[in-house]
Amino acid sequence: MVKVEDKKTTDAILEDITDYVLNQDITSEEAFSTAHYTFLDALGCGILGLSYPECTKLLGPIVPGTVVPNGTRVPGTPHVLDPVQGAFNIGTMIRWLDYNDTWLAAEWGHPSDNLGGILAAADYVSQERLAKGQNPIEVKEVLEMMIKAHEIQGILALENSLNRVGLDHVLYVKVATTAVVTKLLGGGRTEIMNALSNAWIDNASLRTYRHAPNAGSRKSWAAGDATSRGVRLALMALSGEMGYETPLSAPGWGFQDVLFNQQELTLSEPLGSYVMENVLFKVSYPAEFHAQTAAEAAVQLHSQVKDHLDEIDKITITTHESAIRIIDKQGPLYNPADRDHCIQYITAVALMKGGVTAEDYEEEAAADPIIDELRGKMVLEENEAYTKDYLDPAKRSIANAVQIHFTDGTSTENVVYEYPLGHRFRREEAMPQLREKYMHNLGTQYAPKQLEAIEEASYNYERLATMPVNEFVSLFV
Repeated sequence: MVKVEDKKTTDAILEDITDYVLNQDITSEEAFSTAHYTFLDALGCGILGLSYPECTKLLGPIVPGTVVPNGTRVPGTPHVLDPVQGAFNIGTMIRWLDYNDTWLAAEWGHPSDNLGGILAAADYVSQERLAKGQNPIEVKEVLEMMIKAHEIQGILALENSLNRVGLDHVLYVKVATTAVVTKLLGGGRTEIMNALSNAWIDNASLRTYRHAPNAGSRKSWAAGDATSRGVRLALMALSGEMGYETPLSAPGWGFQDVLFNQQELTLSEPLGSYVMENVLFKVSYPAEFHAQTAAEAAVQLHSQVKDHLDEIDKITITTHESAIRIIDKQGPLYNPADRDHCIQYITAVALMKGGVTAEDYEEEAAADPIIDELRGKMVLEENEAYTKDYLDPAKRSIANAVQIHFTDGTSTENVVYEYPLGHRFRREEAMPQLREKYMHNLGTQYAPKQLEAIEEASYNYERLATMPVNEFVSLFV
């Protein structure tokens, strides 16, 4: 007979995340100021996503006509939903165009995906409190939960690579959303631990839909799905649903043994505000982040090559290992999701047009034969120094270089960008353009008077921080 050990030891990661969410004070002014812009940028990206029918067809209640008292309002739409479906809607809008913030490490991801769950829960809780004569949640608490969700997702991503075992990064979205939303809904230590354990046991989707030959639109709603699941698990925990002590480490049945090649998941540094302070904004181009600096380099070369595209013999893209592994794509590209994750496609469009927009991934734009002609002339080469600096926590570079070689034997300069415009090292340069991006995105849906009211509320940080969430969301309805 095999003796079963009765004693259970709770997985340390559950303890560490719970203690952080409940007890850690965020004192970094830089983290809050960055969260302010992350909040606005993510909302703006969501509003821009409403211009695309492939996105809007997924929005609304699961059952048409469902009415939810004090429900979550979905910005830019008439939908009033339960907070779980509200989180899916908001999260899907934010991620649809691959234009919100990014975190790059051993695992990749987009931490503002968590705003889907955070904002949905905060709007719902605020309205529930008001109905009971209580004070609603203020926007500053949303920003704090964003900082903490960014940190949980980002620190998990530093050394725990899901992509190496074929799993999608949205598992970390689910875990982060679960933790902070349980707190936002009023949960304590027990509820957060219970909800977190179920988030890990849920596991994650495969990365199938992010790679050829299966790249497709699921990558645009996967994070909405993950953040909404976090809200669902939080609500279940608040209703008293039990949790589990060792979802990660249980021999034979835990996440680590079953799905992580028997590796131990770790938090490689204490949870604080590092991720929000270092998060990457997509300022100029709605494209997979590993290609952002390639796009910048190609835009710089545009004026030199736009009238000589037929004279190009070869295009050299010098890059880092992660870009080669994720977005180096040869052959046919079948849909917008396929194209915005192809470094060759993004570079070709930037060389041709001097910029990249979401419309450049649609069928009409992709039908231009010059794009594939240029793609066919591209050669990707890894620079090991770029790969090293990509993983260096003090640098977090995302370097690319582009050089054009002509049939007459001449070449352009080798244009190098180590840090994209949205990097921490280029924050001051990026902020005016982030404001411009935000207002442009909102302008796709709102009339000037409503746009003016949103702008007035958005940029006065002191006013915004103390504004009730329900009032802020009302500006977008």
